[in-house]
Amino acid sequence: MQWERSRASVPRFEWLDTAGSTNDVLREAATGADAAAWPHGAAVVTDDQTRGRGRLGRTWLAPTGKTLAISVLLRPAQAGDGPDAAVRPLPSDAYGWLPLIAGVAMTEAVRDAVAAASVDRGGEDDGTGGVEVELKWPNDVLISGYKVCGILSELVAEGAVVIGAGLNLTLDEHDLPTLTSTSLQLVTGRRPDGDAVLSGYLTRLLDLVGRFVAAGGDAAASGVADRVRAVCGTLGQEVRVELPGGDELLGVAERLDDDGRLVVRDRENGEEQAVAAGDVTHLRY
Repeated sequence: MQWERSRASVPRFEWLDTAGSTNDVLREAATGADAAAWPHGAAVVTDDQTRGRGRLGRTWLAPTGKTLAISVLLRPAQAGDGPDAAVRPLPSDAYGWLPLIAGVAMTEAVRDAVAAASVDRGGEDDGTGGVEVELKWPNDVLISGYKVCGILSELVAEGAVVIGAGLNLTLDEHDLPTLTSTSLQLVTGRRPDGDAVLSGYLTRLLDLVGRFVAAGGDAAASGVADRVRAVCGTLGQEVRVELPGGDELLGVAERLDDDGRLVVRDRENGEEQAVAAGDVTHLRY
């Protein structure tokens, strides 16, 4: 595969036959002597990542050729380049929206892939492919409750962020890393067009980041907040949140605040608590 559409979606696209971690590769490139050659939107992709990692230091491993490891460099100060762009440095608290923006971009790209496969099988084109594709706050894309993609963002230098995503393309039942995982092929029953999914993700990601930066990091004014709410299946759910310090929060995920934090109403005392980080489980009774 030549990845023609994906290459056309970003200013620099590097395909690696194998990589330890695409996030590490891109971080080193973006902070090294040749950093100027890696602009906003540069992407590093492989289908053979040997030392991938997820949140909280977890490892992320997958069989060669069946998943995509995708890392994109975001330099928000460059995102609005152009004669009509009024670029301002992002406020520090605005950076919390970047992984959510990536989540929206991937959720919408996966929805397109699932819906397209449904149409190919003669199903109705209702935009969902007959299954539910949603974002679990803050970093997982789920298909009918099963994880198809995880996202990890890392601040690599002042004003530079690497967004990493691991997308399950053609894993079968024997390849799945957990009982709560799935792949596009398992869901649709056919091999997905990796270039279409990837280019859909990259195009949406850079478009949304550009809008966000042009609005000075204002999620409401840029439309980012509405896009996140539209795909976030966590909102309105009974959830359990494992907080970074080891505490646990049980309650209803009510809304997102202005910084993209999840606001949970505690089941015991009825008070709202804003969560900036933590493992979220959707509770189904």
